[in-house]
Amino acid sequence: MSRLRALASWEALLALLLVALVALGASLHPTTFLTSGNVSNLTSAVMETAIMALPMTLIIITGEIDLSVESMLGLSCAVLGALWAAGVPLEAGIPIVLVMGAAGGLFNGLLVARRGLPSLVVTLGTLALFRGLALVVLGDRGISKFPEAFTDFGFGTISGTPVGWPLLLFTIIAIVLGIALHRTWIGRQIFAIGKNKDAARYSGVRVQRAKLLLFVLAGTVAALAGVIITARFASARADIGTGLTLTVVTMALLGGVNINGGKGTIPGVVIAVFVLAVLGNVLRLARVSAEWQSIAVGLLLIVSVVIPIVAHQVSVVIERARLARRPPAGPLEPGEVSEA
Repeated sequence: MSRLRALASWEALLALLLVALVALGASLHPTTFLTSGNVSNLTSAVMETAIMALPMTLIIITGEIDLSVESMLGLSCAVLGALWAAGVPLEAGIPIVLVMGAAGGLFNGLLVARRGLPSLVVTLGTLALFRGLALVVLGDRGISKFPEAFTDFGFGTISGTPVGWPLLLFTIIAIVLGIALHRTWIGRQIFAIGKNKDAARYSGVRVQRAKLLLFVLAGTVAALAGVIITARFASARADIGTGLTLTVVTMALLGGVNINGGKGTIPGVVIAVFVLAVLGNVLRLARVSAEWQSIAVGLLLIVSVVIPIVAHQVSVVIERARLARRPPAGPLEPGEVSEA
């Protein structure tokens, strides 16, 4: 229960931070910030990273990480553009790209789960590998002239609302993964792996298979994000998405996911997504340079890691102090049994 209360407190803190940022944006730009157009812009600007942050959450909870998602996004964008330029219709190109993303995730998963290699090293390697393949496929070319219906999916909104189609897709994925993580045996196994993979294995959890499937999911979702960013920019380039992994990891950790595994919630990550979206929008409206925006994201990443560690250390100190103040137990009376 104490852990659940801690997570709830973290989510409540994030919600308060989100409200404060919204109030700040509304006060600095009262005629711009709360307009439907700006709300649509600030959400669509982070949807690719937000979608990738959801499976990343599950992977980090198991004690692993996937640094290659930005390159898989770029590779998917490049392959989709090359297929379109070669005359392949999008109805066929998009499934091909998603299968390719699953294959890339499978490659990561086989090396991490089956071979036991460190996920940090493996996905750092595939970060370069996938980006190199994207450059081989597309080079320095840019592919455009996609169908209007496709590009409308990237930055268009549902009729009569400021809700973009990518935001709707993000919501669906978040609900599905949230239910799986917090309401099913799948989630219990994921948390068990993150807390103690050996104990999970002895209790019957198929640790290797679970990790393998999570990496496949992350690769598939990264490919989907590549499709979305291609539609939003109405252009395909091999270098697109460079540097997005930092934001993806920040969203997960800021949402309360423990970098060492075993803890985290999908609702916390969803709130963190909108915190970063609103913060970035406020900074852009305030004409803050991209360099300082990057500094702000980096500081949030550090804070999201440091605060839980400090909070845990403080709770340990408080618990020790409470036990030290407890009066020592007196001698046992004849016939009395110690509670210890």
